[in-house]
Amino acid sequence: GMDIAVLQMETDEKFIPVKFGDSDKARIGDWVIAIGNPFGFGGTVTSGIISARNRSIGLSRYEDFIQTDASINQGNSGGPLFDMNGDVIGINTAIIAPGQPGSIGIGFAIPSNPASTVIDQLIKFGETKRGWLGVRIQDVTKEIADVEKLDKARGALVASVAENSPSEKAGIEAGDIILEFDGKKIKTMRNLPKIVANSEVGKNVNVKIWRNKREIIKKITLGRLETSDDVKISKNQENQKQNNEEIIESLRIAVRPLTKEDIKNRFAPDKVTNVRLA
Repeated sequence: GMDIAVLQMETDEKFIPVKFGDSDKARIGDWVIAIGNPFGFGGTVTSGIISARNRSIGLSRYEDFIQTDASINQGNSGGPLFDMNGDVIGINTAIIAPGQPGSIGIGFAIPSNPASTVIDQLIKFGETKRGWLGVRIQDVTKEIADVEKLDKARGALVASVAENSPSEKAGIEAGDIILEFDGKKIKTMRNLPKIVANSEVGKNVNVKIWRNKREIIKKITLGRLETSDDVKISKNQENQKQNNEEIIESLRIAVRPLTKEDIKNRFAPDKVTNVRLA
């Protein structure tokens, strides 16, 4: 879900590392400064404000970008987004620029808090370990809230629970509405996958649910998301020769050559020019 790598440098030079700030405290309207290498112009500094929080732009399943109008261009990727205290609150990663080669003032940065979690995991384990609940969820509409006698439309409605998942073991059932996860309020369905994915695998968490018109607390021991995908990959292996797929076990993905149909259907000009990695 995050375009982040960790590199180790061996050098006699002394470097002063930049500090990560608390991206949860970043507010819309706060001033920010981006530093990067746009189009090969090293050490370029641009400034702007935080335009929005919790943006999703369709690059991956778990997106929670900071949107900024600080000028970000190709070559800025991986550069820091600083707050006014000189702390890094984001890692610049993408821009929206329909039909344009450069910035039109809609840039995106990975917030420092989830980035720090991933970086710590990469250093410790060499891979990411995302939390897994094992539920399929949907939006809580006003109508559902009315029927369930919930004060307003909030939380995530459990549509189904996976067999042998952490949720099933904890007694979560289809029809439950998840209101809070590990002390964090779930305002809309979209909040839950991000919060769970960024939680520590094996952690015991309290989950507040709404069932039978009252709040209940359930204790859940988080599983690991990636292990839930192993079965799908092994099933794909059976069809490998038929559809020319190749399994890359280490990445848990199946790949195949691009066809003319793929290019025609998926890479139409209006789709490929809109979102660019910066």
